[in-house]
Amino acid sequence: MVHVPRRDGPPSVHHVAARAGVSLATVSNVLNHPERVADATAARVHDAIAELGYTPNRNARVLASGSSRSIGLVVMSLRNSLFSDMVNGAQLAARKRGFTLLIASSEDDLQAQGEHLAYLESARVSGILLASMTESRDQVELTRRHGRPVVYVNFAPTTVDACSVVVDNEQAGFLAAEHLIARGCRRIGFVSARAELQPVALRRAGVLRAIAGHPGVELVDIDAGDIDPPGGTHAGSRIAAMPADERPDGVLGVTDLLAMAVVSELRAAGIRVPEDIPVSGCDHNSVAWGGAVPLTSVTMHGAEMGAAAVELLLEELTDPMHVHRAVVLGSELVPRESTLGRAGAAAARTVPPSDPRRTEA
Repeated sequence: MVHVPRRDGPPSVHHVAARAGVSLATVSNVLNHPERVADATAARVHDAIAELGYTPNRNARVLASGSSRSIGLVVMSLRNSLFSDMVNGAQLAARKRGFTLLIASSEDDLQAQGEHLAYLESARVSGILLASMTESRDQVELTRRHGRPVVYVNFAPTTVDACSVVVDNEQAGFLAAEHLIARGCRRIGFVSARAELQPVALRRAGVLRAIAGHPGVELVDIDAGDIDPPGGTHAGSRIAAMPADERPDGVLGVTDLLAMAVVSELRAAGIRVPEDIPVSGCDHNSVAWGGAVPLTSVTMHGAEMGAAAVELLLEELTDPMHVHRAVVLGSELVPRESTLGRAGAAAARTVPPSDPRRTEA
């Protein structure tokens, strides 16, 4: 005779075992290691689960195992579509592998980032994807000492041995500058700020590489003070106030938000974009696409970065022979009206490839 445990609350694994006429270990194997159980026995257990309406206690399973089938993702900001695209790509990749994604945004605050990492550890995530603008070495090393692997996204670490997935920001700056040079620009205003940020420094390096290949073209650095729209507004008003023979004949914003704010200020001052000054962005931020002049920019492949980072993290979790790798995704220019005008943009319109060029090291 099978003893049926007393029911004073929701059905438990004991009730499932009793209803199916199997041991607790068998029920556990059906839930966690189904390959170990005969099909007929597993069917009886699943029937019992359905009849009783049993739901596994995930918190108890997390406490017992020390980790859960979840992945943490901390991004710099969800206001930039690069990071929201990253979330979407990581979430889809995680779901395909049976993992859930827990998301947090630091809003470019290092202390908040550390708090998010600590919370995700307390939630016993299996590992963490970190999309930061800095290496955050102390925080990352603490997380890894606690047994959680970390994969960098949109940042290539230099002092931490860890996997990373980035877009080629140097190539992004190069492509945007080459495009302006091809449009006839010979005095390119580079609107940027926070040179200590890796993507900013790399994009400027790409701009300099493009200019070096074209004698007679010069760079005019314009410090916006910040990479958000108010910085672009300030930079745009300064450009508009320059004498016509001294101002840049082309402008490249290190972010799309800066570039779009520059466009607004130039137009407000009666300077035509692109007829008088073509303007390009550099990070394909959809938040900046709502202006009066559609903005030329460079793809960042956020979704692909997120998906690739999940795969690297899961490989590190499951492969004892795992070797840290750096994945670099290519960039493509997306020309729009801010550099080509309406007719030119219509003729040049292309769809960015969904499978970007990818290199690994």
